[in-house]
Amino acid sequence: MTGIPGPIAPPPRLLMGPGPISAYPSVLQAMSAPLVGQYDPFMTATMTETQELYRGVWATENEATLLVDGTSRAGIEAAMVSLIRPGDRVLVPVFGRFGHLLAEIAERAMAEVHTIETAWGQVFPVSAIEEAIVSVRPALLALVQGDTSTTMLQPLDEVGAICAKHGVLFYSDATASLGGNAFEADAWGLDAATAGLQKCLGGPSGSAPITLSDRAVEVIRSRAKIEAGIREDGDPDAADFVRSNYFDLGMILDYWGPRRLNHHTEATSMLYGARECARVLLLEGRDAVIERHRLAGAAMLEGVRGLGLEMFGDIAHKMNNVVAVEIPEGVPGDAARAALLEDFGIEIGTSFGPLHGRVWRIGTMGYNAREDAVLTTLVALEAVLRRFGAHVPAGGGVAAAADVYRSG
Repeated sequence: MTGIPGPIAPPPRLLMGPGPISAYPSVLQAMSAPLVGQYDPFMTATMTETQELYRGVWATENEATLLVDGTSRAGIEAAMVSLIRPGDRVLVPVFGRFGHLLAEIAERAMAEVHTIETAWGQVFPVSAIEEAIVSVRPALLALVQGDTSTTMLQPLDEVGAICAKHGVLFYSDATASLGGNAFEADAWGLDAATAGLQKCLGGPSGSAPITLSDRAVEVIRSRAKIEAGIREDGDPDAADFVRSNYFDLGMILDYWGPRRLNHHTEATSMLYGARECARVLLLEGRDAVIERHRLAGAAMLEGVRGLGLEMFGDIAHKMNNVVAVEIPEGVPGDAARAALLEDFGIEIGTSFGPLHGRVWRIGTMGYNAREDAVLTTLVALEAVLRRFGAHVPAGGGVAAAADVYRSG
């Protein structure tokens, strides 16, 4: 290094991609609050408050509702490695990139992994999931709710009853969907669900909310092993213990529970931010926030249609908070995205695998699920499309989106 760089100074950005998004200002403010020790009464009280707030977010009475320190993938891995015993059969319905991720994590947890697949842009009928459960007889069903790679939202409301009928644990990854789409952990019969802050919850990546049913906790407790340096007389020492220390939900539950048994040093600033994400959502009202995401998503959908662009996938099953747009013929997708960022400070996303270079993904979530962000993005997108030779109706995107807001 030739010199010491100056203070961090990010450029102004409007993050309108599939995540991360621009955080609520109050979340950033909360994260700048002073640190306290990990067993300070304020700290433990804040942990308890955060648990209760997230019960409201998840719509659950689960006592085991807490945070896993790490990005949303940390929550996914903690749930799966703690619930899956080596050799367990795990069923993963795959309808996008993140179904493949769940299958890989299950494989790394030494499960016998079975997948069913549908075309990207589609979701599974519940009958196909039940048929696979009957055929595979898994211990665990792992199912993404909202897959941002395709923008599709898998219906979950009937799946929990099917899993209960067949004695299957039901886990869902709600990273991209929680807060902007309906999620009813108890009513839908979830045994485990995880998310991240960086989508509809309106915070930064780095903390993973998780909720666990009593049945899931029973499985986790049956695998309990307390590390030697903090073990006390009478503590369990299961032979079939969770093979990760950091992601062992049994020990994490003991840290967040009455024992306050030391596991790691809680990420204090992320705890503050996660607490504020939940507080803001519940203060506005969970249903009101979902409706705000629905309205912003509908406005963006009609706005890009108003520019003459085609949509990807089954629109009837898209998430409220992100839309996949077919890149017009002759427009260089990555160059247009770069122009949008460089000239307007607006970020939208491309996609993965078979959709890379074919679609743009435009998000309307969290703090950015609001009218001015939608209209600003459409104005800039129209200008960039024209620059690259696309013939688009003048003002068509803004007019169509504004009509949605007026009628909504």
